[in-house]
Amino acid sequence: MSRRAVVTALPMVVLGGRAAAREPLRLGLTPVFLDSDLALLRALEAYLGRATGFAPELVKRRTYQEITALLLAGRLDAAWICGYPFVEHADRLALVAVPLHRGSPLYRSYLIVPADSGAERLEDLRGTTHAFSDPASNSGYLVTRHRLLLDGERPETFFARSFFTFGHRNVIRAVAAGLADGGSVDGYVWEVMARREPAIAGATRVLEASEWFGFPPIAALAAQRRSPAVEALARALVAMPQDPLGREILAVLDLDGFVPGEPILYAGIAAMRERLRAEG
Repeated sequence: MSRRAVVTALPMVVLGGRAAAREPLRLGLTPVFLDSDLALLRALEAYLGRATGFAPELVKRRTYQEITALLLAGRLDAAWICGYPFVEHADRLALVAVPLHRGSPLYRSYLIVPADSGAERLEDLRGTTHAFSDPASNSGYLVTRHRLLLDGERPETFFARSFFTFGHRNVIRAVAAGLADGGSVDGYVWEVMARREPAIAGATRVLEASEWFGFPPIAALAAQRRSPAVEALARALVAMPQDPLGREILAVLDLDGFVPGEPILYAGIAAMRERLRAEG
């Protein structure tokens, strides 16, 4: 895709979005979103402004907990969160849209190590330093924690040291730089970085891949799911492949589009969560 095309399109669509926008549309973004490119954020804002008729406000925070708290407090109309907080608050949240990656609304967690590591399985990482993404991340924490539980282990005793980087890209960077002997990361993010930033991702390799889980969704408070702003956002996301700028944004994100999705996609995450709760 051409990022120049995204930037070139901005002056036209931004003006159109501002002219049409009236009420705000507050969308929260977490480290799930690949947001290192300012042009991408501007393009998304421009597209949503034009496609929804609302004035989009993209709200970024460092952690999943911060964005989830804002969403639950009603200070966001919707947020791109992880499946873990979605099932944690399943009684209060509803799906707005689920991304499609390689034609599927699913993704996996990757356990990564330095490219020259001699490790062949998780057990080989006992007593090492491990990088997690976020304590509220499915792929960046819950999956590995659950895997250790099945073996009668806990992160704090299995690893000599572990830490949170609060970003999947940061996990990859930490492992690539030798700051950690292994890391738990979103497989989608690792795959995108392997193509876009091969010098970094190429310094790591995938040791293990998990089963498939529902892709990190865009969610809203269930009580606000049918509000005009959230309904407009849902329509705009599903319509992205039919819009030139929408297609450019999807290309940068390496996504095929968005679908409404069903809560059953997150049953696997919910089962892990319940097992961990039962074990204390």
